[in-house]
Amino acid sequence: MSLAAARPIADGLFVEAGGELRLLGSECDRCGAVTFPGQASCPRCTSTDVSDRLLARRGTLWTWTIQAFAPKSPPYAVDDPEAFEPYGVGYVELPGEVRVEARLTVADPDQLRTGMAMELTLIPAPGVEPDVVTYAFRPVDGEAP
Repeated sequence: MSLAAARPIADGLFVEAGGELRLLGSECDRCGAVTFPGQASCPRCTSTDVSDRLLARRGTLWTWTIQAFAPKSPPYAVDDPEAFEPYGVGYVELPGEVRVEARLTVADPDQLRTGMAMELTLIPAPGVEPDVVTYAFRPVDGEAP
């Protein structure tokens, strides 16, 4: 899914740069800490000298779980709990940068393993208008167990 044809769920989370989808984080100019989403000040040293940083598109699945029941509302309004579909959630470690919590495009536990290569993608944001998207990670081709 292309960012040009969609609306981001929130500003400042991801951009298209050089024809590629990238998460937008920040890096502290004083201590080098990298954060996602971007911050106005550093959580490590409290400096306000931070710069935008385009984060890596690929990383490693650090840990994961399957959300098997509808989360409580708000913000997860579920009109019909029977219609809920389980989904994967995980932390993806971007090399030398940060661990990002994200939805996963895979909800089958047999298709996920800690340490597998993952790449950034866009998915429709659940529970909002059809053209609204959010970021997620999917297994890199050939990486499924």
